[in-house]
Amino acid sequence: MTDPLALLRADRAKARAAGDPQGNLCVLATVDGGEPQARTLVLREIETAAGGAPRLGVLLNATSAKYRQLGQSTAVTVHVHLASVGAQYRLVCRLEPVPKAIVEASWRLRPAVAKRLDWLYEDHPQGSAVAGREALAAMLATPCPEFAPDSALGFYLAPTAVERLLLDQPDGVHDRRRYRLTPNAWQEEVLVP
Repeated sequence: MTDPLALLRADRAKARAAGDPQGNLCVLATVDGGEPQARTLVLREIETAAGGAPRLGVLLNATSAKYRQLGQSTAVTVHVHLASVGAQYRLVCRLEPVPKAIVEASWRLRPAVAKRLDWLYEDHPQGSAVAGREALAAMLATPCPEFAPDSALGFYLAPTAVERLLLDQPDGVHDRRRYRLTPNAWQEEVLVP
């Protein structure tokens, strides 16, 4: 029985080892009032409690449009493209909140400018207009905060379906497989590419 998340973790590890700039990224697709939206985010492997395997997740700020959009649907689609290993993944996921303590611990590992931005969002929501780059730089010229604002959130991605497409096959025919989560295990199907 194949676990598509184990395959994704292994492919991401190979991509990161190869220096693939997409190795840590994903594209999150949402809907905003019927309009499709997509943006690139860092796809994290967030530690779970009780020593469980890391779960895939995203961290974001509650002031962002994407946070509002996440509330408009019970599922999102995430696309991961790992060019260096010739693999693509499309995951249909339910979202589960990451506990605040885990968000806080992960937040502390972020670069200083990302921490300052999270606090800036409290007064200037993500995506709001500013007078220019100089004004933005001036707003960010503050000491680095020591703890995350309440608006710093995270969601685990709980896949219910995964498609994996391997591009570089010896016979030239892409290998496309779909995995659906059932109560007992992942069910695998080979698809026409």
